[in-house]
Amino acid sequence: MISREKHDRMANAIRFLSMDAVEKANSGHPGLPMGAADIATVLFTRFLSFDPKNPAWPNRDRFVLSAGHGSMLLYSLLYLTGYEDISIEEIKNFRQLGARTAGHPEYGHAAGIETTTGPLGQGIANAVGMAIAERKLRDEFGSELMEHYTYVLAGDGCLMEGISQEAISLAGHLKLNKLIVFWDDNNISIDGPISIADSTDQHARFRASNWNTIAVDGHDPEAIAAAIEQAQKSDKPTMIAAKTTIGFGAPNKAGTHKVHGSPLGAEEIAATRKALGWEAEAFVVPSDVLDAWRLAGLRSTKTRKDWEERLDKSDAEKKAQFVRRFAGELEGRLSSAIDDYKKKLAETKPSPATRKASEDALEVINGVLAETIGGSADLTGSNNTKTSQTKSITPDDFSGRYIHWGVREHGMAAAMNGMALHGGVIPYSGGFLIFSDYCRPSIRLAALMGIRVIHVLTHDSIGLGEDGPTHQPVEHMAALRAIPNLLMFRPADATETAECWQLALESHNRPSGIALTRQNLMAVRTEYEEENLCARGAYDLISSSDAKVTIFATGSEVEIAVKACQALTAKGISTRVVSVPCFELFAEQSEDYQQAIIGNSPVKIAVEAGIRQGWDHFIGSDGTFIGMSSFGASGPYKELYKHFGITPEAVIAAAEAKLS
Repeated sequence: MISREKHDRMANAIRFLSMDAVEKANSGHPGLPMGAADIATVLFTRFLSFDPKNPAWPNRDRFVLSAGHGSMLLYSLLYLTGYEDISIEEIKNFRQLGARTAGHPEYGHAAGIETTTGPLGQGIANAVGMAIAERKLRDEFGSELMEHYTYVLAGDGCLMEGISQEAISLAGHLKLNKLIVFWDDNNISIDGPISIADSTDQHARFRASNWNTIAVDGHDPEAIAAAIEQAQKSDKPTMIAAKTTIGFGAPNKAGTHKVHGSPLGAEEIAATRKALGWEAEAFVVPSDVLDAWRLAGLRSTKTRKDWEERLDKSDAEKKAQFVRRFAGELEGRLSSAIDDYKKKLAETKPSPATRKASEDALEVINGVLAETIGGSADLTGSNNTKTSQTKSITPDDFSGRYIHWGVREHGMAAAMNGMALHGGVIPYSGGFLIFSDYCRPSIRLAALMGIRVIHVLTHDSIGLGEDGPTHQPVEHMAALRAIPNLLMFRPADATETAECWQLALESHNRPSGIALTRQNLMAVRTEYEEENLCARGAYDLISSSDAKVTIFATGSEVEIAVKACQALTAKGISTRVVSVPCFELFAEQSEDYQQAIIGNSPVKIAVEAGIRQGWDHFIGSDGTFIGMSSFGASGPYKELYKHFGITPEAVIAAAEAKLS
């Protein structure tokens, strides 16, 4: 129990570090840290289980600052509780180039930052994923190794973003009762009072989504503590609405939008120091206050050591699996399992749609890796993401390995990020490529954070046929390829699909998308190759040392390229085919390799049932592109390919025209 006077001084340390850092940077959001300081002080000094000396401890409680603009709240807490990464110098360099204290919290910049937040609503959805991972791992490894809370601080903006509804409805459905969300109910946004844009009854909304809700005075430490204790006993996730004053303590700006996103100014800071009785200079925390915070940072050391003892005493196999999975390492057997599967494919030469080839590859993968957690956005039968090993997870049974995400692509993608950030699991999901539009903000953040999530994106072109242009992705491969650090795969057959899956799993520090067909495709890789050829991003599928024509293609269009090559060769025109399953991996190869693959054929043709953007790297600005320059149309897929001129005949005619 901390006295009210001591609590106030500890909370004020957050307030003054935050306002001083924002003032020095002349940029930032002081209002939230000042308003939410009491909530954070109660949580970090009395409830949160964490260890600044061992910040990656797997069974720590997670704290997610969903309202990432209030980043100085988190940085202040990390400094005060003794995380080495955040020194007082880092606080002074808030928002400066190269500082760990970026404008919004950036995962990987410093220990204690659980996820990158800033785009509002993402944090609360990430936290749902963390709570799913905790619940799943608790079921698998037992509560002696995995049982912790996930806490979130969200603002009005987080709750206004549509992704928040996807996230909270799923959390309520799955009864994630170890998820506790603080709503910083301060009634202010950048534009002014919330009432100018919103009149939602948030309590009714959360209760309708199967949450427990509590209302408290966000400046009353005992009320906050009682609410947390009540939330911990609930059989549902809990939203605690903490009524706060934004910019608490600032005599002239508190409670107004003026303190939301701008420095207070020297005059107002001086007045706030006087009002709160804070005599210390800028960036100075009185020694008694800092000591109290550092002691709070040591609160869970014994809990962490006890946990480590339990892990050490665990069954050897269980311990090895737990440690391996939290290290993000794959089972050694995976490579040989994929290799054996590739040998089988070379013998049988199947010709499935790549969405089915993906399911077959997953059957092999899920049999080796216990940590893969599949799912689909209500498209299981279309995405083929469920295998014999992946029983469905239900609200009352988390022993399965398959999540029915419902029609919630955005929430799904963000929750997958949270699962990956939590550790111990590898999430993959299914959706149509066209609906990557709904996942894109979360996919971008996964790429920014450098985390392993895998998106199965089926129905990847006009080849899906009759559903028409609303469902036919045209620009999506180019748009996703534009995201740095994202691997976009478009395999041509079953063998390439298996290789792409292997590469996605082996990519520890980046997300992947695997674009797959609805229509059946012929086997283009008919000989067994031990090497993962897709790892180079592009490779010679059909070689010719003196080729007059080189045809580059991906996915379903590799078949078209092969047929065109055969016809051109029969006509005496030396032709080679390059399969390009991954632009990004190709760009990472040596200059010599890239030049050798691009080659010096006088005629270069690219074939992809999407837009041209990105292909000039292979064919040059004067190369020929056979693909889409408009939206698609509704009709049987073979007719659509003819209608849009994406055929072997079109490739042959283009090659001959260039050669004549």
